[in-house]
Parts: sequence; C-alpha cells; structure tokens
Amino acid sequence: MAEPREVRYERLRPAQIVEARQAAPVVYVPIGTLEWHGEHNPVGLDTLKAHALAVRCAQRSGGLVFPPLYYGESREYMLMEANALDRDRIARKMGLPEESFQPGYMLTTHLEHVLSYQRLLLHILMEARSLGFKVIVLVAGHYPLIDHARAAASLFQQLPWRPHPVVWAFSGYELVRDCGFDVCGDHAGKWETSLLMALDPGLTDVGILEGRDGPPIGASDNGILESNAEFGERAVAAIVERVEAKVRHLLENVDRYQGHGAPL
Repeated sequence: MAEPREVRYERLRPAQIVEARQAAPVVYVPIGTLEWHGEHNPVGLDTLKAHALAVRCAQRSGGLVFPPLYYGESREYMLMEANALDRDRIARKMGLPEESFQPGYMLTTHLEHVLSYQRLLLHILMEARSLGFKVIVLVAGHYPLIDHARAAASLFQQLPWRPHPVVWAFSGYELVRDCGFDVCGDHAGKWETSLLMALDPGLTDVGILEGRDGPPIGASDNGILESNAEFGERAVAAIVERVEAKVRHLLENVDRYQGHGAPL
C-alpha cells in the first residue's frame, strides 16, 4: 500500500506545493490551545486533534495543511485551568498554585485578548491568500475558537480585494450530530479521547481513571472508560466525509461567496 500523500505545507518543497495547490487550491489551518484534558490525555489534545483531522481531510480530498497554532487565544476565558468548577484540583494536579490562573494574570483585558487573537488569525488568512489558495479552512480543535475563526473570516471579507478566498470554519462534532453517535462532542470524554486514540495512537491512557473516587477531574463523565479507537475512527470518517462535500462545494462555487453578506 502506498504511503499517504504528504500534505503538511512546511515539509514540502516549492514544486510539490505548486503541484498540490494546482490540483486543489485549499489550505487547512488547525487552531487550538494548551489546556487540561483530564489526567488521561495530553494537554495539546485540541490542537493535535485539529491538525490530524486536517491532514486526513487534505489526504482524502486534496489541499495542504498549515502548521498548527497552539497560542494566542484568551487564557482567562473558556479555559479549564481558569474556569472549570474543579480548577483548584486541576492546579494541584499540575503542581501549580491556584492563583496561577486568577483573573488578570495575563495583564490585559479580555477584549484585548480577543482582538489580538482575531488579528493573528487575520494575519494567517492574509498569508494564505498571498500563497494562492482559493479556499481556507480553519479547523478549531478548541470549540470556543470557532467563533474567533468566524469573526476573523468576516474581517477578512471586508478587505479591498476581489475575488477573495472563501473562508470556512469547523470543529468537527457539529458536522455529524445527525449521524447517530451516542456521544458527539465533549471535553476530554469519550468523544475527544476516542478521536485522539484514532488520530494519534499512544497518547491517551484511560487506565489512569480506573477505580477513581468521584468524577474525572476536568473531563466529561460520559462513559469515558469506554473510549476506543474504533469509535474514534467512525467519528473521524464521518467528519472527513462531511468536510470533503463542503470543500468541494466551496471550490466549485467561489463566486457565490464574494461580496457583502456572503455566508461563511
């Protein structure tokens, strides 16, 4: 069996990039964070998941994948270490004082965090445009980042060039909620843990949770011990299929997504 096509942009020579872009002018941009995902998962799960999903999508239907973005999001909002009900237990498990994530520790306002991150995404979108892509797909491994991705896409559409690349964002679970999965979207529970088992084997260890006293720390308690790669593979396959259909539609209808009020 032939090796899967290399789609990671930074690992390709110029001629390889040109060939891939001419075949399918699509680029995937994985975005995530460094965040507690239970004791059984790596803290990079969101970004690892987004990057591996993007690679699967590009290998399936064409296109390339930019390096993943782990940094820049607001660290004081929608982050387990800062906002979870059991954040004190998370801090202890990480060997950190609880005040490490108190409001104000980033020294700027939440609005400044938001604007800074959206400008960073806008910077990446402009770079992708300069490199000749017609469709840019932001893959949000950390669910709250999909709103930032959509905001950056709206800003991008206001810039004075026509035609502009079409920008679309997804996180995954919202694409397949109608596919009959018993769990579909969670935080470090059966869904995310199984996805990572399928996408990047060897990084999870649910055995750590066996015999625990009470619910898992900073993770969805939804059959987490039933996490398995087979479930993850079915979920990944369903997501990739939906993404392939959407990206094909965008490539074939770029003109429909130009101008004011164009759908994202």
